[in-house]
Amino acid sequence: MAHVALLAGVLAGCAEGADEEDKASAKTSTGASATAAAGGTRAVAPSGGRIGAEGSACELPVSFDIAQGWKAEAVDAEAASGDLDDEVAAEVADALLHQGPVTAACEVDAKPAGYFGYLRVWTGEPGEDSARTVLEGFVAAEKQASKATYSTFRTGDLVGAEVEYLYTSELLDETKKEHALAVTTPEGPVVLHLGGMDTEEHEAMLPALELAERTLRVG
Repeated sequence: MAHVALLAGVLAGCAEGADEEDKASAKTSTGASATAAAGGTRAVAPSGGRIGAEGSACELPVSFDIAQGWKAEAVDAEAASGDLDDEVAAEVADALLHQGPVTAACEVDAKPAGYFGYLRVWTGEPGEDSARTVLEGFVAAEKQASKATYSTFRTGDLVGAEVEYLYTSELLDETKKEHALAVTTPEGPVVLHLGGMDTEEHEAMLPALELAERTLRVG
């Protein structure tokens, strides 16, 4: 079974966020839509390689560059939740590995580059939902999300949706910024989510998300 830092950290009491067992009651305040070009003003991290293609660390419906020093590892959600003997732990794992319409598929660890956080990739089943609808479902499933502001972006031939929102951690008793973006592919939707221990750490890692967004391609 692939190592799953997403799961292990929470079960050990070291998660970035609060208790996430019940993700059904999120309330978000959607700001006015805007259009953000992929060649926007955010800084871009230097590339440390590409993931998504067959044979890469994470095989995904999309491919993109990850920041220099960051380390990608696949998440086997089915194996991760099924291998736990404790029923409560298995339920927590299942809640953590599924968020709204998508399931955890890959996590790119920032710690080797000196940050505490992850760029996580979530995938879903093919359907008719737009990227914006998928992203709204993802945020709505986050228990303590608020003040979500959505925009669109273009990269290559892809048009996707992006969101910035606030997440209030009950565990850490603080509110921080988070970002996510979504695109749809013939194999299903893909969501990239960037968290972090706090807003300062999150903003320091945003160049990694910008790199992923600008280099995002189907296949």
